[in-house]
Amino acid sequence: MSFTPVIAIHTAAALAAVIIGPLALWSRRSGHVRTRLHRAAGYSWVLLMVFTALSALFIPAARLPNIAGFGPIHLLAPFVLVMLVVAMRHMLQGRLQAHRQTMLQLYIGACLVAGGFTLMPGRLLGDWVRSLLA
Repeated sequence: MSFTPVIAIHTAAALAAVIIGPLALWSRRSGHVRTRLHRAAGYSWVLLMVFTALSALFIPAARLPNIAGFGPIHLLAPFVLVMLVVAMRHMLQGRLQAHRQTMLQLYIGACLVAGGFTLMPGRLLGDWVRSLLA
């Protein structure tokens, strides 16, 4: 598989989400209330995650078992989109602790854990990073 424009969009959005996520998460922590920063970073992060999830649907599963180009990793895309809606509903309903927990779990699961799997041997990004370090 080559580095196509869809993969470039997906990678750029995912990397930006990994970087902006902590800013959104920790700009609203224990006594450090920076509402404008939190909202700007939060909405940016949500938009980046939507781009990441939607662009993933256009990247075929090359090596994993798949059905019509969709592999097990593609199940993460609708899950992320649903959880973003759930988190935003929590916020709009004033359930801020549930909003905070959902967003934190989504960042850890979708950005850190799933992102970590992309660095495995045999994956495009993992092979590319290893070739740069070699």
